[in-house]
Amino acid sequence: MSRIVTNVQSLVAQRVLGSQNKALNQALTRLSTGLRINSGADDPAGLIASESLRSEKVAIGAAIDNARRADNVLAVAEGALVEVNRLLLELEDLVDRSASTAGLSDAELEANQAQINAILQSIDRIANTAQFNGTKLLGGGFDFTTSGVVGADLTDVRVNAAKIPEGASRSVNVEVVTGSTFAGVSAVGGGAGGILSAATSLEIRGKLGSEIFSFASGTTQADIVTAINSSTQLTGVSASVVDVGGTDHVLFSSTLYGSDAIVSVQVVGANGRIAIDGTDTATDHSSTKTGTDGTVIVNGTQANVNGLKASVQTGSLAVELTLDAAFGGSTTPVSTTFDIVGGGARFNIAPEVSLVGMETIGIQSVSTASLGSNADGFLSTLASGGGNDIKSRNFAAAQRVVSQAQDQVSALRGRIGGFQRNTLATAVNSLMIALENTAAAEAAIRETDFAETTSALTRAQILVATSTSTLQLANAQPQTVLSLLQ
Repeated sequence: MSRIVTNVQSLVAQRVLGSQNKALNQALTRLSTGLRINSGADDPAGLIASESLRSEKVAIGAAIDNARRADNVLAVAEGALVEVNRLLLELEDLVDRSASTAGLSDAELEANQAQINAILQSIDRIANTAQFNGTKLLGGGFDFTTSGVVGADLTDVRVNAAKIPEGASRSVNVEVVTGSTFAGVSAVGGGAGGILSAATSLEIRGKLGSEIFSFASGTTQADIVTAINSSTQLTGVSASVVDVGGTDHVLFSSTLYGSDAIVSVQVVGANGRIAIDGTDTATDHSSTKTGTDGTVIVNGTQANVNGLKASVQTGSLAVELTLDAAFGGSTTPVSTTFDIVGGGARFNIAPEVSLVGMETIGIQSVSTASLGSNADGFLSTLASGGGNDIKSRNFAAAQRVVSQAQDQVSALRGRIGGFQRNTLATAVNSLMIALENTAAAEAAIRETDFAETTSALTRAQILVATSTSTLQLANAQPQTVLSLLQ
């Protein structure tokens, strides 16, 4: 049948040509942009998935940058601590040299004190000036703050890490289940009232060293206690009079608690007459005792205990505690609670902003007023006029303060290094792998497969050319009607 009003073949050819042009344009767009999905109409589900993966890529990239920035911050702090540690070594050298007072003139001692003062000032200057991007690092600004610490229970609290929700606090419960004990040896003389019935020599040995004491017959317990306590700094052993079963004894006790505490009392020679821990013989005899470490629970986790020091480290809390002797050595269960109210250096090193991805580290102040302890004193006491300056002649105490300061700085450097290596470096490595996999997944969904799309372009070009020719033929077909009119 021949009709000229409605050319059905032309309409079909136009529709097919439009479809082929659309396919051709789609192939050209994908090749020019490099993306398979250029609008939601291309692949609605794929668009949703790819945008989600894009968001994850941005978050992972930010986390990587955060971890690297954190590493830079801590590297600056650790670099300053290296110099503080070097100054402490010089300080120890000066203290040790100054202790040899017989070989030094007053002018030399004054010169040593002047050097000590300069070193202390340098340490304070470093503590107050070490900074990153305007933020002070070693002045205590990154230390955790606490409240409710009972000084009669805890003499020192150091929070090394704690995950605390913003604007909230974290309660820490410390429970002493069994107390640590000191080492103790009791003795009583063979005479009335516990006096020595014969000349006796005793070798007293403790954590710090040993010394031999010689006592004449008739020496009282009070005289023995005075002699032993005069050398406590040399031996680490103190003495007191205690009641044992209704009889006064001299108790030789360690100044330390726990497994590191030791006391040894030995009769030297065969002439002594003294009962040690209930043994009364006329021949050489001795007794050696060591302390025990207690059991401490911190927020339900058993702590590592060494004498009166307890520490615990979990994924959300790391604290070091120094217990008071009465609290940490209690013979009955006791407990105390304090709160961590904020502070610490906080770094978000995970794609998701949450407590899970937040890592913290406490950086305590390294000023001379902070290095040391309440028990032994602080580094600032070595300055002129301080309780441990050269004029005081407290060289043993000064050396202990310097040694403790060195330990604290070294421990802080170790924690910073461990945080850099085991937390930040591993986080960056894992995040880089996650970024690679996420980018690959997003590319597989969103980006153009050039080989496939090029083939589709060639096919579309051929089909467009074919459709164009077909449309031309369909449009020319009605002209054959003219042959009927001739």
